Formats: sequence, C-alpha cells, structure tokens
Amino acid sequence: MKFQHLCVGVLTAAALAACSGGGSATSSGATVVGVDYPRSDTDFWNAYIKYVPQFGGQSGLELKTTNSQNDVATLTANVQTMISQGVKGVVMAPQDTAAVIPTLQQLASKKIPVVSVDTRPDQGNVYMVVRADNRAYGEKACRFLGAKLGGAGKVVMLQGDLASINGRDRTEAFNECMKANFPGITVFGEATNWDANTAAQKLQVRLTANPDIKGVYMQSSFALAGTLQILKQRGLLVPAADPKHVFIVSNDGIPEELDKIRAGEIDATVSQPADQFAKYSLQYIKDAIDGKTPVAGKTDHDSTIVQVREGLMEDQLAAPLVTADGGTFGPVTSVKVDDKSLWGNSKS
Repeated sequence: MKFQHLCVGVLTAAALAACSGGGSATSSGATVVGVDYPRSDTDFWNAYIKYVPQFGGQSGLELKTTNSQNDVATLTANVQTMISQGVKGVVMAPQDTAAVIPTLQQLASKKIPVVSVDTRPDQGNVYMVVRADNRAYGEKACRFLGAKLGGAGKVVMLQGDLASINGRDRTEAFNECMKANFPGITVFGEATNWDANTAAQKLQVRLTANPDIKGVYMQSSFALAGTLQILKQRGLLVPAADPKHVFIVSNDGIPEELDKIRAGEIDATVSQPADQFAKYSLQYIKDAIDGKTPVAGKTDHDSTIVQVREGLMEDQLAAPLVTADGGTFGPVTSVKVDDKSLWGNSKS
C-alpha cells in the first residue's frame, strides 16, 4: 500500500488524531479499536465476522466488537458504547449510507478515525472505504447474462436496498449495461431490502406473470435458497443444456455458491472478498491511528485506491466473476470455480 506521513498543514480527522497522540494503547500494548458488524444473517457477513479477529490479532489490535443487525439506530448506540470504551478508531459497514452521516460527524468531532467496509457514506468523509467496485458487479452480471441469453429475452434483477450505495451501484450499472449492450433483453427490477423472503415472493410473482423469464441476477447470496426453491418447484432447476434452464448469476462468492456452480444449479457469481474486507479494513484503521495518509494508485494487493470525492479515498479490491469454465463474456474474463485464490474455497 502507498502511504505518506503527514502532520503539517490541513489534516483529516484521522491524521489529527494520530498526530495528537491518538495511537495510545492498553497496558498490554494493543491499540483498542471498535468494529461494528453490520449483520449476521448471511453467510457472507458471517465469513467476515470470522475473519475479523484473525486479522485483528495479526495487526496487534484489541477489538471491541458489536453487531448493529442492519439497524442504523443500533449502530449509533454501538458507536456511543465504543466511544465510552476509549476506542482509538472505528471500523463499520453501515447499510444505510445516508442515515449514518450524523454518527460519522460525531466521530470526526472527537478525532476518532473511521474505516467503512463494503459501503461508502453518501456524504462526509472517512479515512478509507474498503470495498470492491460495485458498479463492476452489475456490469459483470449483465455481460454474463447478456451473452448467455444471446441478447434477447427477460431477466429478473433481485435488487438489494436502494438506500445503500451498493444496491444503487449494482442496479444502475446492470441497467445501463443492458440498455447499451443488450437492448433486446427486458429487465424486471425488484427491490428486496436485502431480505430473502421479499426476494422469493417477488420472484414468484414475476415468474407467474412472465413464465418465459430466462435469467436472474441476485445482488447478494441472501436470495440464493429462495430462488433455487422456486425454480425447483416450477421444474426450471435443470442443466444449462436444457431449453428450460434459467441462467442465474449471484454476488458474494460464499462456499455454497461455489458448490452450486459445480452442481450446475447456478451459473456464476461475483466473489467479493470477505477475507480482504477484514484484513485491509483493520490495516487501514491502524494506519489511520499511526498517522499515515493514503495515496491514490495501485496497491500491493491487486487493487486500486481511487479518490471518489475530495477527501475520500476508496480501496477497490478485486472481485472476479466466477464460472464453471472460466469463460470470457465480452470484456469480462471469469475465474474457474475451483481457483484456489477464491476465499470461498478456503478451508480455514
């Protein structure tokens, strides 16, 4: 990673904290950092929760962890607890990227740096955003389905929450890509609020009205079980060579998705790196406390740090399209499902 030490001139809240001695530690020598888990109802976030203490220990941090369970009021209360515990930095993954702004402002006023994981606040700044390019997620799903459907037909997009930058990015990019490259494909967008039951219900209704749907884009693996159950009930969970096959591309890269690709029950996923979300969010919060300032450009971990707006940097981690054969779909080259580099294939 590229960094500079900077303790003169106009500083971010993170740098101010570090330059004024914000890196104090416990008697054991470990710096105390707060980590709020956003939820624990998906395999992806449970994987992230598993990785956090592992990388926290490697970074020499003492972690105070909470779980806001997809509720911004709970996140706000959790942050108050962390402040009372004397944390020197906070890692969070706010699911409502607008409502979190007052909490970020409070932390900035106390010179406590923040790293945001997976999501980017709609306004205001944090020390670093650690996420993948979510617009690329939508683009990759579009290219895959567009190629598989031969540029014609109907697809359902099970959107996440449009109050989240991730839901908006994936939705907008998918729609724009389809309009520009596959105008013969009709897209039915269904808002689900990242809720599995809502996704299943809306897919059921859409398939009833349009039984000739040939593709499904799930913006997260939260919809996996319900989607497969509905297709099975309708006799549509069949091999790709069968004319009745509905092509499915998911988003997360959890082990179950990889197994379903191997079994031929889904066709692709985009693997967003739960392990690297944990590793680099903790590394960046340590860097913030130590007074390092990130610089835009290529990193040493196959990603790029970009400035998304004045004062806000984002490390866009690699997130490959994963398929059974590692095929190419327009400008997108996929990774084979058994690739050892995929976190979903890790046995740890």
